[in-house]
Amino acid sequence: MIVALKIEKVREIVKKAKKKGKLIGFIPTMGALHEGHLSLVRRARKECDFVVVSIFVNPTQFGAGEDLHTYPRDFKKDKNLLKKEGVNLVFYPKVSTMYPKGFSTYVEEVSLSKYLCGKFRPGHFRGVCTVVAKLFNVVNPDIAYFGQKDFQQAQIIKRMVRDLNFPIKIRVLPIIREKDGLAMSSRNSYLSPYQRKVAPYLYKSLILAKELILKKRYSPSKIRKEVKKVIKENIPYAKIDYVEIVSPTTLRRIKKIDKGEILVAVAVYLGKARLIDNILVRVR
Repeated sequence: MIVALKIEKVREIVKKAKKKGKLIGFIPTMGALHEGHLSLVRRARKECDFVVVSIFVNPTQFGAGEDLHTYPRDFKKDKNLLKKEGVNLVFYPKVSTMYPKGFSTYVEEVSLSKYLCGKFRPGHFRGVCTVVAKLFNVVNPDIAYFGQKDFQQAQIIKRMVRDLNFPIKIRVLPIIREKDGLAMSSRNSYLSPYQRKVAPYLYKSLILAKELILKKRYSPSKIRKEVKKVIKENIPYAKIDYVEIVSPTTLRRIKKIDKGEILVAVAVYLGKARLIDNILVRVR
């Protein structure tokens, strides 16, 4: 496994692999890797000949007062995990490499970014789109892999790829959960033992929403209230950013339960950890 710090080195290595006819798979990450990330790596290994992973804590997607400086970092551990998984190339750039002095060009999606996390984290998705577009230009992958836990992010990246004509296929893979249902996240490390114990009620609230949706007896507004009730009763001191029932394609609130797919998404602060989770429900 090669670790490259410079853009030119990554391009050189990938160019050689492409010349040999190899299909390039890419997983962009911010490090602090867990089984969710590794599930993406394993799928890429199955589908591609050459797998690239980037590790870069992207400052432009963090807002004022967010956890940029405390975000968990352990490159040595990450490197060992990726080596075991058979990754070919790790891109580990410095901030100055990705954002040189005088940097002033950004990529912004302005429709899907208005909803869900976009309401509460202004500028976040502009930072995401900018860094992912830059990484795509550096790595030049054939297929890029993202997790469903960041559902909105994945939809926005799909839209960016479509709108800007990137010749890249986007794969969105299922959420990987702990045994008790908590969605795996690098930010779970912020949780105290008690917070970790009650955090799975987020997923339980989504399961309740799914059951109520499939019964078709409740309005979306009533289901949102029931989900909030589960969270408030079982996760003391939780600060709810949102509980939403939306179209998975537009991310807009739905007014009634109808046939097709529905996304239930939640974002909750539990102490200093902002946890997001979601579930897709297919109504027949």
